[in-house]
Amino acid sequence: MAFWKRKQKNEAPSTASAAPEAATASTGIDKHATQFLTGDAERDQRSVEGLLEEIARISERVARVSGSDDLQELLTYIVDASIRRTGAERGFLVFSRSEGEEEAELVTEVRRKRGGSDLDSDERYSTSAVRMVLEKGQPIKDMFNSAAEAMDLGASVFDLKLRALMCAPLDSAGRKRDGLRGVLYVDSKAATREFSMQDLSYFTALSQQIAVALESARLHLDSLLKARLEQSLELASEVQRGFMPRIPEGVEGYDLFGWYQSAERTSGDFYDFVKTRDGSMGVVIGDVTGHGIGPALVTASAQASLRSLLRVVDDPAVAISMLNEDLGERSEDGTFVTLFLAVLGKDGTVRSLNAGHPSAFVWRASTGAVERIDGHGPALGMMDGFPYEESEVVKLDDGDVMLLITDGLAEARHEDAADDLYGEERLSELLCTAGPESANARELTEAVVESVLAFAGGRREDDMTVVCVRRVAR
Repeated sequence: MAFWKRKQKNEAPSTASAAPEAATASTGIDKHATQFLTGDAERDQRSVEGLLEEIARISERVARVSGSDDLQELLTYIVDASIRRTGAERGFLVFSRSEGEEEAELVTEVRRKRGGSDLDSDERYSTSAVRMVLEKGQPIKDMFNSAAEAMDLGASVFDLKLRALMCAPLDSAGRKRDGLRGVLYVDSKAATREFSMQDLSYFTALSQQIAVALESARLHLDSLLKARLEQSLELASEVQRGFMPRIPEGVEGYDLFGWYQSAERTSGDFYDFVKTRDGSMGVVIGDVTGHGIGPALVTASAQASLRSLLRVVDDPAVAISMLNEDLGERSEDGTFVTLFLAVLGKDGTVRSLNAGHPSAFVWRASTGAVERIDGHGPALGMMDGFPYEESEVVKLDDGDVMLLITDGLAEARHEDAADDLYGEERLSELLCTAGPESANARELTEAVVESVLAFAGGRREDDMTVVCVRRVAR
């Protein structure tokens, strides 16, 4: 920051009955203003050294900000330093956020008094002075030699019996940042303390550096919070990957495979392979509304609950109905889980339940035809007390394939045409082509995924999950 001095014209002393004295901090000084430097080399050196020393101390504290407590400590130090450097009795750090055309509410972040202690939360100050600085973006100082002069700036000045005050914007040009602005304010009741224009210049210079420091602290804290969020998301992603089951091998009469890919770090989709109470293999695929960390938590809860229920409840329809009741009690409005459950019999029979999920595809090896396993139940958590029932039993013969998907695949958008979705028809056609060409469930799943991602140009707007069940000779 540059400091310089220019000659003052001889002027009559100002009084508080006139408008408060103001200095433009960034573009020059008006006719009432003096400069930061006085021409007294020794005094000016002390002033500059004091300012630089305070800036250094504030900068050190900015570097240590790692959370909200550290930021609050920094704000408190700033106000204490302002009181100490100006010789004021009290100091306030006030912020204002504009909301439409209504007068912005003032929020007092820090209230301090000389000696380094907090003021009471109801301690008053000149809101008129604060609003004037917020409106004009220029620092002001004022002195009050009589009750009439005090009343000119506001009733609070008169009631508090203030002798002098200074207020400066926490921005060198008074610019708004996302509607949020702030001021640094100090005042005094002591008759012996009168703020000079040099005091105001010093106070303004300090407030400008404080504005820079606060912005640096905000950016520093934002970067730390972002890094912590990234770490949390990565941890959540690892935990969720751990919930995804291993592909079971050696299941009599079946070749199984599952694949998923989240649109973000965490997924609202899930699949699972669960042994039911009677020893059958249960194949599950589900989708929680939305994607990200919130749906991922619901996913983990639903998956864990269903695993437990299928192991202790004989009837899968009862297990799904119980899960529906559980999710309905604990889920927020608008959070639902679509789910498809298939219980594989050793003889090739498939008993299934559908809770608002896309219908399963069945490719017949003998004819090349594609059938659908429909279901009519609502998504879990949508209707309390709904009695879920099994769909019609389907029989898989050797070579037949049952494919389960979440809607992220069917709704994948073409990379060059946003209105063109991959759709279920393309998926049926792909099954007819890839079904006879794929040696096992894994190859068929990979063929489906490659086709969809190629169609979408590799983009994923939603979580994608595929489970493939292939009937094999025993």
